[in-house]
Amino acid sequence: MTALNHTGVSHTVFRLLGIPGLEDQHMWISIPFFISYLIALLGNSLLVFIILTKRSLHEPMYLFLSMLAGADVVLSMCTVPQALAIFWFHAGEISLNRCIAQVFFLTSTFMSESGILLVMAFDRYIAICYPLRYTAILTHALIGKIGATIFLRSYGTVFPVIFLLKRLTFCKSNIIPNTTCKHIVLAKISCNDIRVNIWYGFFVLMSTLVLDVVLIFVSYVLILRAVFHIPSRDARHKALNTCGSHVCVIILFYGPGIFSVLTQRFGRHIALHVHVLLANVYTLIPPMLNPVIYGIKTKQIRDLVVCCFQSRNDFNNRN
Repeated sequence: MTALNHTGVSHTVFRLLGIPGLEDQHMWISIPFFISYLIALLGNSLLVFIILTKRSLHEPMYLFLSMLAGADVVLSMCTVPQALAIFWFHAGEISLNRCIAQVFFLTSTFMSESGILLVMAFDRYIAICYPLRYTAILTHALIGKIGATIFLRSYGTVFPVIFLLKRLTFCKSNIIPNTTCKHIVLAKISCNDIRVNIWYGFFVLMSTLVLDVVLIFVSYVLILRAVFHIPSRDARHKALNTCGSHVCVIILFYGPGIFSVLTQRFGRHIALHVHVLLANVYTLIPPMLNPVIYGIKTKQIRDLVVCCFQSRNDFNNRN
């Protein structure tokens, strides 16, 4: 359970409490967690399958969407199974290495999603401002390079966190009042000076999420300026409609995260279980609703989903 080093005893096994203060409600809380997890897995997997198997959807917008859906699957798998294990089986025990691995994959996947939303904003900018050069600019080769850059940026930026956590001595406590391991939450139960961890976490936040939000905002300012210069009202409406799904997903992704950060910074009087629940919202809601939003608002995807289910029903009826 513990290991000795030059500073004393350091815990190597930790216990995740789940939602502290609501332990007697864990079974009921698990229901929305489980439902959202199923919807996220099935919806995003179906989205990836349809986009990759239908040649008509091998366009930049849908290829970026398949990246987002894949990242949503990973994000859900990083967090929800651990939470359900705590709620159902009280299996909150986790080793230090597993905890750090969870921090790495959870944070890097979150950064990847932010990067994908940024390039999707860039995609909409090219589609609306340079429609005749759209496919010439966003070739499959460039899309592949963009995808690789997004994931390299995410994993490369978060990779030093592994060593920043490995250097710490966890002699205060081995209790983590959360459903998942998170960088600063884990660092705070160490006995060391964690200013480096805090400043590096701030650097990661500013160089990825904050920068992405600024660039997305700039993209949409340029998009709106171009749209309002279109003389035809119908053409303006059509151009804005193509951005509707993306704007909804952006709000879903960044909104809960920003709200959670603000409550942690200024809501010191708010109960701990509220902070933990809010922190879980931004890993539960976006992966669940993203495929629903794109499935409803994107006609090509909606038609293909309906076609798939109709074909399955026809096959079952014949047998």
